[in-house]
Amino acid sequence: MLLTFYKGVDITPWQSHVNLVAAHQQQTPAATNYAMGSLLCTASCFFYALWLIIQAKFGREYPFPYSSTALMCLMTTLQSSAFALCFDRDVAQWRLRFDVRLLSVVYSGVLASGVMLVVLFWCVERRGPLFASVFNPLMLLVVAVLSSLILGERLHLGAALGAVLIVAGLYTVLWGKGREAKVATEADAKVGDLLPTITTSRSFAAPAAANSSATR
Repeated sequence: MLLTFYKGVDITPWQSHVNLVAAHQQQTPAATNYAMGSLLCTASCFFYALWLIIQAKFGREYPFPYSSTALMCLMTTLQSSAFALCFDRDVAQWRLRFDVRLLSVVYSGVLASGVMLVVLFWCVERRGPLFASVFNPLMLLVVAVLSSLILGERLHLGAALGAVLIVAGLYTVLWGKGREAKVATEADAKVGDLLPTITTSRSFAAPAAANSSATR
């Protein structure tokens, strides 16, 4: 919230003259709808969290990350194509040239979809959906830095303060998860120490009961 709504003074530590989208920016600003944008962002966060929970269940039932990633990418391609055809039927907008648009498509397909889904599948399988989701706020920090380097935007004091809070919150959650894992490991170790004792006592009790019945 601090990174988004508070700017403050300009603290950009470098001078970047790179702007990959300068040729594609509109001369007249587009109409904005902050209410609809906020609603869509909230819905995106909700469904992403729901997707992580489903992914954890899906990984146990179908532990094949590559085929599941290919299936998700195929369904995403079909849905995105249908959505784009409904809102933009200009053929010129579908043509890809050797510019930032082709770079963004390749990056979205290879890294942001293929590689990311496989790594996320592995992370959810190993540590659960909560551990995978706590790193999402780092995207705000990465976006702020990269937008200043390759999009010509400026860094402000609010971004630095927000970055400090994000890193502190991430460290707190990871520390709590580490303590939780340590307590669970100690509990499993105690249970493992008790099992041989219980087994030994039962093994001694069985011959004693047999001898008692034989004496009778």
